[in-house]
Amino acid sequence: MGATLGQLDEQGVEQPLAFASQKLSDTQMGWSTIEREAYAVIWALNRFRDLIFGSRVSVFCDHNPLQYIRECAAKSAKLLRWSVALQEFDLEFRYKKGSHNVVADLLSRQ
Repeated sequence: MGATLGQLDEQGVEQPLAFASQKLSDTQMGWSTIEREAYAVIWALNRFRDLIFGSRVSVFCDHNPLQYIRECAAKSAKLLRWSVALQEFDLEFRYKKGSHNVVADLLSRQ
C-alpha cells in the first residue's frame, strides 16, 4: 500500500507533506480488491490522523467503488466496520486514474 499526504499551495499546486507505505500480509493479499483498497484508506487515514483530523480531506484513489463505500449497504461485516470507521473523518472520495496517481502508485509497487 502507498499513501501520500499533500496540501495545495497558494497557486493550487499540490505539495507533498508525508509519504507512507506498507506491505500487505499473505492473508490481506487474499482479500477482495475493494477490501484491500478500503483497508489502505483506513490505514492511511490513521497513519496521518494527527495531521488531518478535523480537516476536510480529499482521498484520491484509483478504485472507483470506494466512492460509494459510505453510501451503500456493505457486502461484508469487514466493509461495514470500515465504513463506520470512516465516518469520523470529513472525507471526499475522488477518483484518480492510477497512471495519474504516480507517487502513491510507486510507493505501493515496491
